[in-house]
Amino acid sequence: QVQLVESGGGLVQAGGSLRVSCAASGSIASINAMAWYRQAPGKQRELVAAIRSDGTTNYADSVKGRFTISRDNAKNTVTLQMNSLKPEDTAIYYCNMKIARWGTLVSRDYWGQGTQVTVSS
Repeated sequence: QVQLVESGGGLVQAGGSLRVSCAASGSIASINAMAWYRQAPGKQRELVAAIRSDGTTNYADSVKGRFTISRDNAKNTVTLQMNSLKPEDTAIYYCNMKIARWGTLVSRDYWGQGTQVTVSS
């Protein structure tokens, strides 16, 4: 009854910028942490950036200073602004949210289906 849908992504030149967004819908009581993960070909999924409900953020070392994560609680969305993109940023980017549904106090992880980001040399 809860689903996450990513938007954005695409093909950009190295040094360019791209913005990906994710919106949650369904029977949602609260959304705690929101995050973006990515998975490149032949590699494991890794955490890119996360943001808590109080706005506290953390980033993977590889994207610090280049990526910015933000959230809009009124719209149940999380956005990742990606600047100074590098070919090694190429991956499928997945939205993740810790959500408590109506009728429970327990939060669990929900995942989007992913959006492709490709950075050309």
